[in-house]
Amino acid sequence: MKKTNTIHFGIQRKIVSNMTSESWETIPHVTYMYEPDVTKLMHEYKKLNLDRDRDSRITLNTVIMKIITEGLKAAPVMNSHIEFDRKLVRGRIDTFEDINISMPMILPSGEMMTVNLRGFENKNLDEMTDAINDVKRRAENTNLDEAMFDVSLDNTLTALKKGKFMQAIYRLIGSKTGKHKVKTLKGEAKKEYEAIPETERLTKHDIEQGTTTISNLGSLYREQSGAAALLEIIPPQVTAFGVGAVQDKPMVMTDSLGNKTVEARKVLPICIAFDHRALDFGDIVPFLKKLDEIFANPKVIHTWKSSDKNNKVARLDA
Repeated sequence: MKKTNTIHFGIQRKIVSNMTSESWETIPHVTYMYEPDVTKLMHEYKKLNLDRDRDSRITLNTVIMKIITEGLKAAPVMNSHIEFDRKLVRGRIDTFEDINISMPMILPSGEMMTVNLRGFENKNLDEMTDAINDVKRRAENTNLDEAMFDVSLDNTLTALKKGKFMQAIYRLIGSKTGKHKVKTLKGEAKKEYEAIPETERLTKHDIEQGTTTISNLGSLYREQSGAAALLEIIPPQVTAFGVGAVQDKPMVMTDSLGNKTVEARKVLPICIAFDHRALDFGDIVPFLKKLDEIFANPKVIHTWKSSDKNNKVARLDA
């Protein structure tokens, strides 16, 4: 066979490959395809940005993250980390009040990075928008290799503390030798980069594991007609969500008299993956019920804005 190209893994691909391999090797995945009718939600969503300029616009991705956050509040065990020792059959689940969302995003360079959006349990839509925009702003000043290497080094030190000496040694060999050596800044270039205040660039604090992962696959190709049926859970998280693109699909509708008709409705496919060691299907039912409630009464999204942003919608509904 004739090769067209050969690319050795950089630090970003090394980390992604390692985490996803560990995911499939250790986690018994269960996935559920949730396909809510979002026709009424999309109608309400259009109202959100009527009084906003481009910089303060609330994206559909932010609204969906907020909806999932509300669902996690109703099913808090889904917002957990797991520790499990198969040899000793010992384990524990740590559930968190903080909802820190790991969200894959494309950097200005075209590279992919998963960032940790912290404290979303208490943020309204405007605060979430500000947080995401701040990450995008700081990403423009970020050297991905430097940020990812800091995370990798931290993971290696953690492995050493846990007695995983061989794992740490193999990681050092893999990152420091041969064609697979990780290239990071040196000398004056490194000093100049580190002189950038941490408030102006992304650091390992922004890349550390969150409490769950939400991947908006629909934003990469909005015209798609499919859905993710499986995605990896990144340990030690116990859940992951793959959000597709809003699509028109036929649905059975029932009127007040019980008559049924088939209508074209807008549907949002969401793949919910959970770790069967930590959760059973019954554990995610409160999450589904909360989302059903929101999609049935989507005007609630207007209460999720900053208080000074609600007046115009109130006038529209009057």
